[in-house]
Amino acid sequence: MTSPRPAAVIILAAGEGRRMRSTTPKVLHSIAGRTLLGHVLHAAGTMAAPRTAVVVGHGREQVAAMLAEQAPAVITVVQDRQHGTGHAVRVALAALDGLAADDTVVVLPGDTPLLTGETLAALTAHHHAQRAAATVLTAVLDDATGYGRVVRDTAGGVRAIIEHRDADAATAAIREINTGVYAFRAGPLQAALARLTRQNAQGEEYLTDVVGLLVGDGSPVAARVVADPVEAAGVNDRVQLAAAGRALRDRIVIAAMKAGTTVVDPPTTWIDADVTLEPDTTIAPHTFLHGRTHLARGATVGPECTLTDTIVGAEASVVRTTADRAEIGAGAAVGPYSHLRPGTRLGREGKIGSFVETKSAEFGDHTKVPHLAYVGDAVVGERSNIGCTTVFVNYDGVAKHRTVIGSDVRIGSDTMLVAPVTVGDGAYTGAGSVIREDVPPGALAIREGRQRIIEGWTERRRPGSPAALAAAAAAASPVPAVPDTATPVDSRAVDSRAAQAPEVGTPDAGPHGRGDLAHTSGGEAGIAGVPGAGSRT
Repeated sequence: MTSPRPAAVIILAAGEGRRMRSTTPKVLHSIAGRTLLGHVLHAAGTMAAPRTAVVVGHGREQVAAMLAEQAPAVITVVQDRQHGTGHAVRVALAALDGLAADDTVVVLPGDTPLLTGETLAALTAHHHAQRAAATVLTAVLDDATGYGRVVRDTAGGVRAIIEHRDADAATAAIREINTGVYAFRAGPLQAALARLTRQNAQGEEYLTDVVGLLVGDGSPVAARVVADPVEAAGVNDRVQLAAAGRALRDRIVIAAMKAGTTVVDPPTTWIDADVTLEPDTTIAPHTFLHGRTHLARGATVGPECTLTDTIVGAEASVVRTTADRAEIGAGAAVGPYSHLRPGTRLGREGKIGSFVETKSAEFGDHTKVPHLAYVGDAVVGERSNIGCTTVFVNYDGVAKHRTVIGSDVRIGSDTMLVAPVTVGDGAYTGAGSVIREDVPPGALAIREGRQRIIEGWTERRRPGSPAALAAAAAAASPVPAVPDTATPVDSRAVDSRAAQAPEVGTPDAGPHGRGDLAHTSGGEAGIAGVPGAGSRT
C-alpha cells in the first residue's frame, strides 16, 4: 500500500554537539560518504514531501553552505536562540506558511543517520490509519540511558514522554524510548507548541511535552515501534559516530551481497552509500569504495584498494590501487601499487601496472604502461606501450604541458618525454632518450652518447677500497674462455640500420648501428635483428 505523502518535513539540525569536541557542526560529520544530515535528508526524500525545512543554529554558515550545494530545494530556517526542540519546530512552522490543519508534518532529528525511508513510510501510514494527532516512532532498548521514556496508560496508549533528566526511578526503568521522530497533524501541533514552557531541568521548550498536552486535550496519540532499534541511534560523540559507521557499513555490505556481489571479507570492506555495484562483481579484503564509484558486471577490485568516484568496467581487475575520479575500461588490468589520479581514463583491455602514477591521462584500447612510470597530462592512442621508467615531463616550473602519443607506438625504457611534444603513430623511441621535439609517424627517435671506457680507474681513484681489491684480484686471475653463443645477425639488416641511424639526428650512432637500439618494456620486442635490443620486462 502506498504511504500517504506528508505536506512537510522538518529536520532539526541546530544543536551544538559539544560532546563531539569539534569545530565542525555535529550534523556535518560523515559516515559512508555522507554527512549525518545528508543521510537524514536522503531518508526524508523517499517520502517526496512538497517542502522540507532544516532548522540551523550552531555553525549555521557551514550547515547552510552544505545545504545550498547538496540540497538547494531545502528551506533553511535559522533558530537564533537554541531554546529547545519545541522552539525549533515552532520557528520552522512559521516558515512553512499555508499548512492546513489536517496536513501531516514529519519531524526528524538531524543526527540519526541510520533511519530508513521504509521506516518513515511505515510511520506515516500508521499515523493516517490511526487518525492520530501525533504518532511517535519508538524503540525498545536494553539500555535506555539518556533517552526520553515513552509512558503508556493501562490500555497501551501513549500518555507522555519524559526526558531522562526529568525521569523518576520508575520512569527511568522503562525500556521503550522516544527516537525523536514524529508525525503530527499541523493544527494540533501548532496549538500545543504555543503552550509550551521552559519549566524543566534544561530550561528548554521540549517537543516531547507536546505529546502530554495533546493527551490532556483528549487528542489521540499513537506510537509505532521501529523493527530495528539500531535505526533509532543518534550520534552525540565520536564513539557513537564510529558505531553508526560500522552499522551502516554492515547494512550496505549485506545489501550488496544479496544483490549479487561477492564480498570476500565483509568486516574489512567499506562501501559508501552512493556506490553502485552490478551483479557478479567481486570485492577482495581491505577495500574501500568511496563517493559514486561504480563497478560493472564481472569486475574484481582488491585486495587493498581505495577507489573514489571511479568507474570500473566489466571484467576489469584492480589490485592494490588508489584511484580518484578515474575510468577503467572493460577488461583492463590495474595494479598492483598503481596510483590513478583525477582525469585518468584507461581504455578497453589496457594495463596500468606496478608503481605507475597517472594524472589527466587518456589511454586508448589495448595500451599498456606495465611498470615504473609517470604519465601526466597526456593522450596515448591505441595498442601503444610505454616502457619501464618512462616519465612524461609535463611541468616546466610554471605551467603544465601536454604530451600526445599516437597509436602503435613503442616508447623505450627510461625515456623522458618533455612536453609539449607529439610522437606520431607507429613511432619508436630508443631506451634512455630525452625527447624534446615531435617525432613523425613511423620514425625512430634516439638520443644517446658513445660509451667510454677508462681502464684502471677504480684502482687509481679508489685505492684500497673493496672494489679496487676485487678489480686487482680479477686482473691477476686468468680469464676463462667464453664460448660465442650470440645469435647470428643478418648483415644486410645491420648495414641497412647503420645507414639509417644518422637520419634521426644521432651523430654518435656508431658504424654498427648501435645508436638505434629501442629497448622497450612490458613484453614489447626491441629492434629486430640487432644484438642486445631485446625487451626489458
